[in-house]
Amino acid sequence: MNINKTICAAALGLLLSSTTATAKDGLDITFLGTNNCMVKVTEHKNIILLPIEEAAPEAVVNVLANGNIKQRLHVKLAVSRIDYYVPLDIAQYEGQKVLLDIQTESNRSLSRDIQDEACWESMKLSDSFDTTNREHFRPLFHHTPLYGWMNDPNGMFWKNGIWHLYYQYNPYGSMWQNMHWGHSTSRDLIHWEQQPVAISPNGLGTVFSGSAVVDHANTAGFGKDAIIALYTSAGASQTQSLASSHDGQTFDIYGGNPIIAYHRESRDPNMFWNEKTRKWNLLLASALDHEMLIFSSDDLKSWTLESSFGRGYGAQDGVWECPDLMQLPVRGTKKKKWVLICNINPGGPFGGSATQYFVGDFDGKTFVCDTGKDVSKWMDYGKDHYAAVSWSNAPENRHTVIAWMSNWQYANEVPTKQFRSANTLPRELELFTAPDGELYLSVKPSPETELMRGEAEIHTTTAIKPEGISYSLPEANGGICEIVLDMNLRKANTIDITLSNDKGEKVVMTYDRKSDTFAMNRNQSGITDFNNAFRAVTVAPTHHKTTRRTLRLFIDRCSIEAFDGEGHFAMTNLVFPTSPYNKISITAESGNAKINSAVIYPIHI
Repeated sequence: MNINKTICAAALGLLLSSTTATAKDGLDITFLGTNNCMVKVTEHKNIILLPIEEAAPEAVVNVLANGNIKQRLHVKLAVSRIDYYVPLDIAQYEGQKVLLDIQTESNRSLSRDIQDEACWESMKLSDSFDTTNREHFRPLFHHTPLYGWMNDPNGMFWKNGIWHLYYQYNPYGSMWQNMHWGHSTSRDLIHWEQQPVAISPNGLGTVFSGSAVVDHANTAGFGKDAIIALYTSAGASQTQSLASSHDGQTFDIYGGNPIIAYHRESRDPNMFWNEKTRKWNLLLASALDHEMLIFSSDDLKSWTLESSFGRGYGAQDGVWECPDLMQLPVRGTKKKKWVLICNINPGGPFGGSATQYFVGDFDGKTFVCDTGKDVSKWMDYGKDHYAAVSWSNAPENRHTVIAWMSNWQYANEVPTKQFRSANTLPRELELFTAPDGELYLSVKPSPETELMRGEAEIHTTTAIKPEGISYSLPEANGGICEIVLDMNLRKANTIDITLSNDKGEKVVMTYDRKSDTFAMNRNQSGITDFNNAFRAVTVAPTHHKTTRRTLRLFIDRCSIEAFDGEGHFAMTNLVFPTSPYNKISITAESGNAKINSAVIYPIHI
């Protein structure tokens, strides 16, 4: 007996027995052992519907057309159940042989175990993908992706009456991965139309955050008024890449990428035209060093490192990301000051993600902060405001910003499936001088938000009785509304403003006269048990000299945004009530506080 031949024959028999195939509705699936299979497309359709299970391990899906790898995706293919489907567009490969080479991470001991998993039976071809909303908590008046994951806003600019919003986007699941630049457009900052993906991963890596400008003078050589985007290519290292466009829809990737390759981990390039120096400036977050790198350029392609700012300043935990730098007017004066925005995670005042800023002077090369290193100032005092950046080329010299409305502590776990995350309302920035003599950011809702108002329900002057005052929220609108309260604390120690529903779920907001603060408590707001970090009480200074307070509240299906009437603070918090809040109650402790007016606007868009 030839033992070697016997062993080889046995091994070949084992290999052959582990390779099985199944055909279903235009898909031929071949299993190649315990962690690999191939799916051959035998019938032309526009889309492959991939079944997703969020608790499943990630699979790597290589998409081949005529034998060439066109895409590489990381997808949580369903093992035991299907949470939802995501579409893989194959219409672009019409006339080519399409194959999915799938490598999974499951620990299987037998090849037949992979065949029993839920994804293979449920994977299917289609000519369309149903984006009809299936989510109880999808916001009415905040921007969200139709499906998939969204985080940082990116590359926003205004041109020809259209606000362009790009964002970190995963089209292949509702958790972070596969970063693209998603794209939406609006003419009024309220009504958003989702556009096709703008920039996709390539050989340099996935597409992380960045910015875009309108190059009016053709400094980059791509044409007058060309749109130039810079973004971080996240491959083995993080480098900075350029893409150009003439319509904001289709981008051409620059052949000379990367244009910046820094020796430390750095990301999120944010650029702007500096009229005083007649050059472009760019901020780049040196994430782990807690500093912002400052560059200058004549042509948007060749950048000179001028200086850095940040080591030892402000909050130093976590990583520094998503910078912005702008010159803002000081309210009531003819002065202007520069503000450097720095998003950090973790290290926010109430845990996790937050947006800090520094006020100072900038000469085109160096930023000098007005305050000491140990001073931290926050753009928003809620838990759910991150990656705030501004639109470039905004009309009328506006400084309009928007942020991601979530927190990295629990963003992947909030109780939605079809999509995850929304953006905040757009906001306008300027500076004001507080009673302590310091300059702070004034943050107000953009004026376009008033377009959402329905017919007002107006409640006139009344004293706050010991038992309190209650007003019903718009029943026909599911409690979605804007509330404007004009109050005088007088000698009351505190005023509590409570949003509640018939199930006893509530959010309590408190003005404290002695500490001059506003707080929001969401510990009993509804669903809170998906992550231990979600329960929170957030607190903001109000910077007021008098006892009069004006508060604007925007209540959507899963969020509350609170704004001081003079812009002295903003506070953004997610909430997930099992039924809509339908009542607002106001009580005062130890004093005769007064409601000057309470106006409730139903919101319709």
